[in-house]
Amino acid sequence: MFSFIHAADVHIDSPLWGLERYEGAPVDEIRGATRRSFENLVTLAIEEKVDFVIIAGDLYDGEWKDYNTALFFVREVAKLRDAGIRVFAVTGNHDAASQITRSLRMPDNVTLFSTRKPQTIRLDSLGVALHGQSFAQRMVTEDLSASYPDAVSGYFNIGILHTALTGREGHETYAPCRVDALLERNYDYWALGHVHKREILNENPWILFPGNTQGRHVRERGPKGCTLVSVSDDRSVTLEHRDLHVLEWALCEVEASGANSPEDIVERTRELIEQRVAECRSGLLAVRVTIDGSCRAHDALLAEPVRWINEIRSSITDASGGAVWIEKVQFRTRTQVALDEALNRSDALGDLLRFINSLDSTDEVLAPLKDELQAFRAKLPIEIFHGPDAVDPLKLENIKETLEETKQFLIPRLLTLGGKP
Repeated sequence: MFSFIHAADVHIDSPLWGLERYEGAPVDEIRGATRRSFENLVTLAIEEKVDFVIIAGDLYDGEWKDYNTALFFVREVAKLRDAGIRVFAVTGNHDAASQITRSLRMPDNVTLFSTRKPQTIRLDSLGVALHGQSFAQRMVTEDLSASYPDAVSGYFNIGILHTALTGREGHETYAPCRVDALLERNYDYWALGHVHKREILNENPWILFPGNTQGRHVRERGPKGCTLVSVSDDRSVTLEHRDLHVLEWALCEVEASGANSPEDIVERTRELIEQRVAECRSGLLAVRVTIDGSCRAHDALLAEPVRWINEIRSSITDASGGAVWIEKVQFRTRTQVALDEALNRSDALGDLLRFINSLDSTDEVLAPLKDELQAFRAKLPIEIFHGPDAVDPLKLENIKETLEETKQFLIPRLLTLGGKP
């Protein structure tokens, strides 16, 4: 009997996206979250007395020039060496170009698979054969698994591969392959990496993504960690997900319907997040708050959005004892003013609403506006188009969303100034 840990996409020292600094936010607790999650992995491996650890790509998060990142890794895996635990890793698209990976000498318990061709490592004392190949460069478009060797007879065969298979949402299709092609290798376990959401693709044999060890933005919500694998003498396999994250991302959707004032919204948000804190498995939350619904509080919220964002942050900081970081507050409330009534007005306000509605009618009508926005797009900072909340003003769905927000903000205010129809 033996056991091992299957982890991937550690992204040591990767920044967490979208977290604004504000008074009362748990800055010190969150700083270095990816390091702390890796420390948790090492602690878990030692406590469970596993025989080895697999890291299926993206240990680092790019071409780091600061050797402290790698020195941290060396320090941690040295703890595994002292406990008699080996580490087997492949590079992925994020760490393939890292000079640190290539040049820094690793402890002798760490094996990094070759970039030139698939490599097989036998652990004769355990009856295990590991097969893997590292990325030689970031862009790997061929199916690496096609060259993996056949299973070693009489051994428990593990394939290690960084891949998006045939494609996954939010992930570029590196080293593409099919599940049925992996099955043809007759391995007993496929340790995959690259996709940050835990996903089991096949049982008997097991083929799975463990997910990343620490969520880095609001699209990587929920618990994150690794898979603890136990193999019995008859080669039956038992899997167990283990949390490693120190910060859990969550989406808090507040129903605004019936709220008469912004204070009502603040109280509803506080109550909902208190529930999330009670359910959180790490004790530390990064939350995006989305407030949606038709309510009387709409105009007051949009008149002073900065004030009410900070009122929410202050209330949550007080309620959570500093255990929650409000990543962002999005107001998607709608006016209770009957906008359809304004369509029948024969004045400038009616003309304005009819014009906005005409723009939002079809994609063909929006096309000329898209052309006009091209010049505007060229003036925007490049950072806007990257990251989990990337926005492209030329996309028709974004234009339509902006038009709806314009109606919800502008028309009620003009009606208030000019009187009701």
